[in-house]
Amino acid sequence: MAEVEIRPVVSTDIPALLQFDHSSETNFVWQLESSAPGDSYDLHLKRIRLPRTLRLNYPHPVESLKDTWKQHLLFLTARCEGNLVGYLVLEDRSERNSAVVKDLVVSPALRRQGVGTALVLAAQDWLKRTGVSKLVIEVPAKNHGMIQLARKLQFVFSGFSDNYYANRDIAFFFVNMMR
Repeated sequence: MAEVEIRPVVSTDIPALLQFDHSSETNFVWQLESSAPGDSYDLHLKRIRLPRTLRLNYPHPVESLKDTWKQHLLFLTARCEGNLVGYLVLEDRSERNSAVVKDLVVSPALRRQGVGTALVLAAQDWLKRTGVSKLVIEVPAKNHGMIQLARKLQFVFSGFSDNYYANRDIAFFFVNMMR
C-alpha cells in the first residue's frame, strides 16, 4: 500500500466523502450476556460467528456531513495516491477532557490496510498537542472490524449503551488514556 497522507478536511472534500460506501460487512457479532446473581451484575461479551455475512448500514445520517462539517472538534481525511480514502470525525467532550470518535470511514477497497489506524493515531497526536488526555471510540456492537481496530490500538472496553443509535442498535465504547 502507498503512503497515507492525513490532513484536515476542506470544503471541496465533502462531495467525495458523501460518495463513500459507508456500510460494512461482518461474519462476527458480539453478544452481551448478563446475569444478576445475588448483589451483583455480571456482564460478559462473547464473539459469535454468524452463519453468513451480515451487511451493516452506517449508524449516522451521512448526508448531515455537508451541513455540520465545520462544527466538529476535528475532521480529518486520509489520502492515498491522490485519492480520498477515509475520514475521521471527533466530537468534543471538553467537560471530561476527552474526545469521541463519532465517525471513522475507510473506502472498502482499503479497509484493513492501515488507513483507519493512521487516522486514529493522527487524531491522538493532535489531541495530545491540545492537552486532551482521553480518546473514546464509539462503535456499533455489530461492527466487528471497528471493534478489532479499537482492540489492536489498545483501547479498553469501557461500557455500552442500549438503543443508542436511531436504528436502536447498541453502542460499545472503548477508551484510551493518552499519556
